[in-house]
Amino acid sequence: MNPIAKKIATILTVTALGTAALPVVAQQAHAATNVANIAASIAQLTNQQIEAAVKELNKLGIMNGYADHSMGEYRQISRAELATLVYKVFDLENKATTASTKLTDVNPNAWYAPYATKLVGLGIMQAQDGAFNPQGKVSDAELSQVVSKALQRDIKSVQHWMSAFYAESSIATRGETAYLLQTARKAIPSEQAKLTSVRSLNAITLIVTFDKPLTAADEVFAKAQTDFVFSGGLTLTNMPRLKTGSIATYIVPTSVQKAGETYSLAYKGTAAGSFAGSGTKLNMTAASQVTNDTFELESLKASGVIDYGYIISAYSGGRGANAFVLNDREQANGQTYQIISSMQARQVVITPEGGEPIVAKYVPFTQSTDGKQEPKFRLPDGFTLTPGVKYTVSSDWANIASASFVAKSIDSLQVAGAQAISETSIEVTLTQDPGDELFSGRSVTLTAPNGDVLTASYKYSSRKGATGVFDVTNNGKLIAGTTYAVTPVGDWATAAASSVTVTLK
Repeated sequence: MNPIAKKIATILTVTALGTAALPVVAQQAHAATNVANIAASIAQLTNQQIEAAVKELNKLGIMNGYADHSMGEYRQISRAELATLVYKVFDLENKATTASTKLTDVNPNAWYAPYATKLVGLGIMQAQDGAFNPQGKVSDAELSQVVSKALQRDIKSVQHWMSAFYAESSIATRGETAYLLQTARKAIPSEQAKLTSVRSLNAITLIVTFDKPLTAADEVFAKAQTDFVFSGGLTLTNMPRLKTGSIATYIVPTSVQKAGETYSLAYKGTAAGSFAGSGTKLNMTAASQVTNDTFELESLKASGVIDYGYIISAYSGGRGANAFVLNDREQANGQTYQIISSMQARQVVITPEGGEPIVAKYVPFTQSTDGKQEPKFRLPDGFTLTPGVKYTVSSDWANIASASFVAKSIDSLQVAGAQAISETSIEVTLTQDPGDELFSGRSVTLTAPNGDVLTASYKYSSRKGATGVFDVTNNGKLIAGTTYAVTPVGDWATAAASSVTVTLK
């Protein structure tokens, strides 16, 4: 029997579910199913998976049957049906909408009317010019978008859960939708999430799995620092980040672990397990100078080292096609990867030939920008790299293949102009795009004609090309009509003209 015939022969019926448990919804007019296309689109899904998903949603009162006592697992799902299922799965009844919604092609008395209205009002489903098109069919691409918005999870994760049947322009079936929603239900964040496993991945990274994803509030760094308590002086160094494609597995950055030491972990006051500290250091390719006080450590995806920004749910959308999914063995397409977790609070030692070691600290938000994996480190205030001197970088969390470089004199960046965008912020523009976050950690002073001085610091990740936003510090404010002279603090930049000024209008 060929696969299509076999799939048709084993279509589930309401008899398998038990007719007594099936509430009947209003009868809908359904177009005839293109059997060959539908069977092909779900060939990787088993009948058992579909049956389990449909049974579970039916048991919960989420997915109902038809008047003919069938569940219609292989029927193409309509937008009206999808709105109903999503509304119930994600419990959207009390979710506030921003504005009232009127759908021109939905009868207020229709069984699906409140569900369609709610989802459009929440921006989860669309209504073109007020038309919801309730009997319209749903593509796999639209299904992934709807579930992504309802769950507030990155679309790459949702499409990964659909990988057994996903084809962008293919029409989704009720069985496929049930399978996806059953998975998505498991990924609804919970304040009662319990830690189920922990293991050390490398000297600064843990892989931690929960039974449910954490809430946004529980992911906040200050809260997570309180919730994650380690023995042996180990600390959390930044917030836990949910892995793309996982249900509730997190990349958790720590201070440097001692190889072989057994650490215990308590989460929210409850003992959650133990793990052996890892001695595995990250394989960095080379150290190189960036400015007169800053250098970087390069790593390469091609060498099997990946920055966590490419594999976490929070950054997935911004990384576009470069974002991808690692399985639970840190593998993708046959390649096993080392993961660089957050560099927050990291430091390295840089030693001039014949001189004393200097501790250099990570420059925030330079870890992986402009498609490069090159976290930057800066010397302490007042220190600069001496041209002609050989420097060697060492680390207790990284192996650096080419750890030495000879310093050279590098011209400072040049400020071409500045513009006030509010009473507390200005834009600073360089003469050319630096191609990286070289604004990071920098400040400028704003001097008024009467001698009053304000300081503005770079707003991390605000750079667009050659322009970055600087926020006035210490609750200072620009005075309308006053022209301020803009001066870089330190030698990181100079004015391209005799003076750079900014005036708040």
